[in-house]
Amino acid sequence: MKRAILGSLVCLGLVIAGVGFVGRNNRIFAQQAGRLASSIQGTSPPAVAAGSELVVVSSPAGEKGGQLLTVIDPRQKVMSVYRIESATGKIALESVRNISWDLQMMEWNTDKPTPTEIRSMSQPK
Repeated sequence: MKRAILGSLVCLGLVIAGVGFVGRNNRIFAQQAGRLASSIQGTSPPAVAAGSELVVVSSPAGEKGGQLLTVIDPRQKVMSVYRIESATGKIALESVRNISWDLQMMEWNTDKPTPTEIRSMSQPK
């Protein structure tokens, strides 16, 4: 469980960092529907769609089935997660979180040695 949470936070950080490398794109999100639809149907790996402002990541929902759609607004530093039921197409908001404080943390839920311990070991005494 700890590794899954840590992995999710690392992936989230990479996605947000990647947004800085994506140039401005004037296409609207709906124009990317075909790419996301194939991902939702499981015919390709999870998609990352970056428009001019939002990052969208699609992934299987696991035990409950369906898809999870994670929407990240890097400007407002907010992340939302939606569950899409495969059979009905019903969309439910699972959670919303302002991640600005999360991104300022130096470490959380890490095994030893922590980043702070590594930094203190590498600094001259």
